[in-house]
Amino acid sequence: MNTHLDAFITYMSDEKGRTASTLESYRRDLVQFLEFVGGRGLTAVDEIRKSHIAAYLNEMKRSGKASSTVIRASVSIRSFFHYLIRRSLIVQDPSMDLETPKPEKKLPTVLSVTEVERLLGAADRSNAQGARDKAMLEVLYATGIRVSELIALNLGDIDLELKFLRCGAAGKERIVPIGRMTAEAVTAYLGSMRDQLVKRTEEQALFLNQLGTRLTRQGFWKIIKKYAVAAQIETDITPHTLRHSFAAHLLENGADLRSVQEMLGHSDISTTQIYTHVMKRNMKEVYELHHPRA
Repeated sequence: MNTHLDAFITYMSDEKGRTASTLESYRRDLVQFLEFVGGRGLTAVDEIRKSHIAAYLNEMKRSGKASSTVIRASVSIRSFFHYLIRRSLIVQDPSMDLETPKPEKKLPTVLSVTEVERLLGAADRSNAQGARDKAMLEVLYATGIRVSELIALNLGDIDLELKFLRCGAAGKERIVPIGRMTAEAVTAYLGSMRDQLVKRTEEQALFLNQLGTRLTRQGFWKIIKKYAVAAQIETDITPHTLRHSFAAHLLENGADLRSVQEMLGHSDISTTQIYTHVMKRNMKEVYELHHPRA
């Protein structure tokens, strides 16, 4: 069986062009699987049946393997048997119609309102970078837009008088309202601080880096990590954390799901519904913390 495994890895490398890390994953998954069936007395690949594969995947689940690990193993096994069929090394594919494990839905990380307040107050607005960072964080939490949409904003995309901004790709553009405090933070940044960063008068990007060009996703990642430390937030923050917090806090305070969906730019409302699960999780934590008989 190991001879077939070696030939499969060579095929995936030479003919399919898989990366070294993918090939290593294939090999690791299949070595463990072949050891499993070998321990049950099987010595040839044509002896392996669907029941053996199902038993192996169930054993992985019982041993506490993450669903992503089980799914990856099932993909590796399917690819291996597809190769064996293609090479006429077996007559029947035992992985056909095998039930694929469903991935676990991870709930998004959401900050508390107090944590958000600390994060938004961490920037030093007396200098250009601090004023820019304050404005960016305020915009993210006020609108729930994606980081890619934030850094793509141009000067003409935000109306501080009517308090809204325009974002999204062509054909999927949407209008999102902003609050008074956010408008004030952006106004303060545009008042004089942005002029300290800009190098070319024709530059239209709203948020600039030290080179006077549009800020990047990587640049924003470093910024939000810095302020998370300054605000003493222990939660592992990502650039999407304020977007998640925006949605969860709106729903917690009575916003309807459809409006939140539109503001987030979700095409399917089921994507937005995950935040209702976050609310239920938080409700359970509050109950267990405060109910005398919890």
